[in-house]
Amino acid sequence: MTEHTLDVAGVAVDTRHWIGGERVASTETFTDVSPIDGSALGEISRGTALEAAAAVAAAKAAFPGWAATPRAERARILHAVADGVEKRIEELSIVETTDNGALLRSHRRGVMPRVAHNFRFFADWLLKLDHADFETRGHTNHVSWDPAGPCVLITPWNAPLMLATWKVAPALAAGDTVVLKPAEWSPLTASLLADIAAEAGLPAGVLNVVQGYGSEIGDALTSHPDVRRISFTGSVPTARRISASAAANLTPLSLELGGKSPLLVFADADLDLAVDLAVEQYDNAGQVCLAATRLLVEESVADEFTRRFTDKASRLKQGDPRDAGTDIGPSIHPRQLEKIDGFVQRALAAGARAVIGGHREDSQYYVPTLLTDVAQDSEIVQEEVFGPVLTLQTFTTEEEAVRLANDTRFGLAATVATGDQERAERVTAQLVAGTVWVNCFFVRDLQAPFGGSRHSGVGREGGTWSFDFYCDLKNTVTAPNGWRNHG
Repeated sequence: MTEHTLDVAGVAVDTRHWIGGERVASTETFTDVSPIDGSALGEISRGTALEAAAAVAAAKAAFPGWAATPRAERARILHAVADGVEKRIEELSIVETTDNGALLRSHRRGVMPRVAHNFRFFADWLLKLDHADFETRGHTNHVSWDPAGPCVLITPWNAPLMLATWKVAPALAAGDTVVLKPAEWSPLTASLLADIAAEAGLPAGVLNVVQGYGSEIGDALTSHPDVRRISFTGSVPTARRISASAAANLTPLSLELGGKSPLLVFADADLDLAVDLAVEQYDNAGQVCLAATRLLVEESVADEFTRRFTDKASRLKQGDPRDAGTDIGPSIHPRQLEKIDGFVQRALAAGARAVIGGHREDSQYYVPTLLTDVAQDSEIVQEEVFGPVLTLQTFTTEEEAVRLANDTRFGLAATVATGDQERAERVTAQLVAGTVWVNCFFVRDLQAPFGGSRHSGVGREGGTWSFDFYCDLKNTVTAPNGWRNHG
């Protein structure tokens, strides 16, 4: 391996930025650490305002050519990127598991195939993207999606490549150029994506990847006057900073932020299904923005629900995410683990009771936790923990269930377990959430709108909504019989 290449379980990963079709090193670096055992994976180029400016300049220079590329050719290249992802699913899976601690089997079976699907879906959607012309007093209206320009995409660490390509794919399909800034705690698969895109024939400068630590490069990217769109997935405090940075240039934002989603379990629900849905919220060590971390259970079935939940959750195996039998891996970083434990210990000190868990197992593993006896206005109920920590509260009426469900500043998602279709329709109509699942969880179709309400985000992406964001919509109005032939 060279000075700028890491060997991650036999996979070579370049640690430099990808700018304008070339690898670019920084004078400073930061250390990337595996959450599995705390070992240092290597040093990553630490970008500054210099690399940010270079990446935006490369994206700006490449934009006219890519925007003018016919839709069919853009789609062909995106399908070629998907082909490259599928050829390297095993490599991408082992690198991402090593880098962020999510289950290897999940990466192999679901996450990395979804990465390829992201590119295929938006490539295909581009080719059928159309609005029918319509008439206004005899005038013809024609709506078109014009590529907007260079985009800055800032992505999180909990599902690094899947969530990055959820943004990269529609932006590229729309004809925009991209500067991708992955999370510093899980930067490696973004570097591999740059290799795959180049091999697929994506022109230089159309996709740029810059690494960074903290806000030093992020501020330079989000305040740049040549950036035409910013999409961010992450925390509310960071979103506020990005919004302030983008305000001077009035750069349009898409923000997918945190959640404190409820799971409402009514007495008429299939209780085994409801328990399965509840235990599923520990997926990815609770590091899922959509997770229904607030269990709201009808009082008449709460004891039985808790008994079944405890029995099922106690059988979860926590450990090395590379092992096939592991159900829950580590938390991403020591700082995140400290944050999780801080929430739990403060809740316990305030009178909460740990039905299960309530402590860390070792350096990077937090035991799946269920807390009861929590007040609605308590920190543990109101704030996003982003770890394997659930709370359980009871309700006696449908109205109380809805009130408790809506009583946070978030509105990303909600899950309802009930055997009564009319009740499901009444309740879902009243829930404040971007996505509501009824008797299921985490079923996502890319053609559906995705995003959150309140402090859970701004805007929607998915299907045509993604193109609405990544494009400048234009309406051309043509007068009737206004043509004159010349010649």
